[in-house]
Amino acid sequence: MSNIFPNPESDGPSGGWGSLKSIARIFGDTRPPAGVLEALARQNKPGGVMCVSCAWPKPANYHPFEFCENGAKATLSDLTSARCTPDFWCRHTVAELREWKDYDLEQTGRLTHPLRYDAGTDRYVEVSWKEAFESIGKTLRTLPRESVVFYSSGHAGLEASYLYALLARTYGNNNLPQSSNMCHETTSVGLKKVIGSPVGTIVWEDLEKADAFFFFGQNPGSNSPRFLHPLQEAKKRGAKIVTFNPVVEQGLVSFVNPQSPMDMLTGHETQISDEYLQVRAGGDIAAILGLCKVVIEADDAAVRSGHARVLDVAFIENHTVGLDSFVDLVRSTTWDKIEQESGLTEAAIRRAGEIYIQSERVIGVYGMGLTQHSQGSLNVAMVVNLLLLRGNIGREGAGCCPVRGHSNVQGQRTVGIAEKTKLIPMDKLKALFDFDPPTEDGTTIVDAVKGLLAGQIKAFICLGGNLLRAVPDQNAMEQSWAAQDLTVVVSTKLNRSHLFPGKTAFILPCLSRFERDEQATGPQAVSTEDSFSHISGSLGKRQPASEHLKSELAIVAEIAKAAVPPNPRLRWDDWTADYSIVRDLIEKTYPEDFKQYNQRLFQPGGFYRGNPAHERVWKTDTNMAMFTTPEQLNALAFEDAPGRYRLITMRSNDQFNTTIYGYSDRFRGIEGTRDVVLMSDEDIRTAGLREGQVVTLVGDFDDGVRRELRGLKVTAHNLPSGTIGAYYPEANVLVAIDHHDEQSKTPASKAVPVRIEV
Repeated sequence: MSNIFPNPESDGPSGGWGSLKSIARIFGDTRPPAGVLEALARQNKPGGVMCVSCAWPKPANYHPFEFCENGAKATLSDLTSARCTPDFWCRHTVAELREWKDYDLEQTGRLTHPLRYDAGTDRYVEVSWKEAFESIGKTLRTLPRESVVFYSSGHAGLEASYLYALLARTYGNNNLPQSSNMCHETTSVGLKKVIGSPVGTIVWEDLEKADAFFFFGQNPGSNSPRFLHPLQEAKKRGAKIVTFNPVVEQGLVSFVNPQSPMDMLTGHETQISDEYLQVRAGGDIAAILGLCKVVIEADDAAVRSGHARVLDVAFIENHTVGLDSFVDLVRSTTWDKIEQESGLTEAAIRRAGEIYIQSERVIGVYGMGLTQHSQGSLNVAMVVNLLLLRGNIGREGAGCCPVRGHSNVQGQRTVGIAEKTKLIPMDKLKALFDFDPPTEDGTTIVDAVKGLLAGQIKAFICLGGNLLRAVPDQNAMEQSWAAQDLTVVVSTKLNRSHLFPGKTAFILPCLSRFERDEQATGPQAVSTEDSFSHISGSLGKRQPASEHLKSELAIVAEIAKAAVPPNPRLRWDDWTADYSIVRDLIEKTYPEDFKQYNQRLFQPGGFYRGNPAHERVWKTDTNMAMFTTPEQLNALAFEDAPGRYRLITMRSNDQFNTTIYGYSDRFRGIEGTRDVVLMSDEDIRTAGLREGQVVTLVGDFDDGVRRELRGLKVTAHNLPSGTIGAYYPEANVLVAIDHHDEQSKTPASKAVPVRIEV
């Protein structure tokens, strides 16, 4: 299906008054203190604070208001006036709170004191920082080193992240899984294999020069709304936008720019997508192969007629390997097979393919709709195949653009939070800190969950995040999580991960990025890396929510002092006192990426750490960019069967990752609830259901385990037949831990086999 305008479920375009109303509602819910507008005004600007939401880049030439709807919600949430004090636990037990919704936990507000779980009363109680660190260190020193996991979300800055990785390695393992294990690890593994770079290849200037954008499984309207500004500018100059997505996402249909007085007064909408193709969940490989078929057929015709080639022959000959095998497969694959696997018509794919051919410079954009599949790495490789055919990597206005979902999820990998030892300059760590780093690879999230279920993992230290809510097999995970000897979660707010405490358990409250971080040498700045590999500094100025909060870096350093043997090279106190010393260490460890780190910290737009593939330097096994010949035309690890659906786990407009801000998904027309299953009218009729009927989704993964999600209302939605949707993280209970990408082990949450029970 193509050219779907407007989205029938939406109550209006992305941006516009709907965005401002949504921000106003969150403003009323959070009741932030005076000064929040000043914080928003400084957001994503030099000397200000980089957004704690997504990792979309910060332009050097910024707007007066350089924040989006979801960025504003994240800021208001951080700066809420609500407080979750120790008194809260006098009124509520942990068992009681397990019945609360994620939204209700979020509304309790900022944590104010370090807390220890008291099993006798089933409550958390206030504890001193000294007692907390001593207890954590004592337990860690007694545990087998391989049984402890150091997890991090994408929130903590580069400085704290570098020390966190150092903590794990000086403790004795590389068990450093990170939130990218559950979203874009497929990018890190897939792109690295075929172009030699684990991250996207474009920079901001490429957005301004592209002739076309091809979107695959990415939703800028909810997940990276500031992307809509360069897309609107691209449309004004005549660029084309083609979208492949099972769901009609309003941000890729139409946009009213909230920063344009004329747009706001007139309601003028910019149509974003020129072609919108609703591919089946898991059908992107076939769809992209169809695009490639259009290109290759056009090139074959050009050769026969003696016209200019459609393929970039010089680029292919000088920079790539593997074309012949791929072309043979493309030529031999029939359109009937492509239509069957993609759910798209040949005519629709041909229209999109002609746009690709006619566009000199193309950017391929993708998100978790591509990465979270059993063949997610192959999905990524197929995007690269398409771009390589016409030389659309490593030149102006073209390239590969994975859009990361958390503010520093990419940067944490850059500075050493990685379980794979080959990614870490261990020799430099040994020279800098005079210790022998562990040589065995650490655990991924999938392996850590399996270790928990098997009783092999004894402790989890979590630097941010809501891991227990984000992982597959939640029910089994919750039981195993509570059986650990130690659980430690560094947090700003209460979440479900706190409600299954280990035998010894602590909640350690930390500063928000917006808050003043005063250390011995004065106020401290932290830095993050965006999706375009640019590093930017943040300097918080707001009054901390509590005098008892510590920074993430200070907490990491104190745990290290308690758990790691003394070493004169490990200057944890000095590093806490002055974060610039940590940045010097990062520069010494990664000199090519962080040259003159401290001097460039507040450079407008951030400083670029570089990307070899951007320069057409291919650090692959062949030293060339590699075409990939797919062995299957869908991204699934299961067959279709009667009564089996492909479930997409989805995020609403009113959430960020596992954080739920409210119950308004205005782009999909769903208000007041998250307990829905979205289905096409055709699927509702065929299944003998009726809209509004309450059903149960049951996992259909072939491992003998019953997984179910009850109480969902059947809701008609514009989806391809056989593809249904439900909200993340609630639907994670249906995802088996063994259902993941083959290469990266990223959970395959965008095509989960399920059945419907009445």
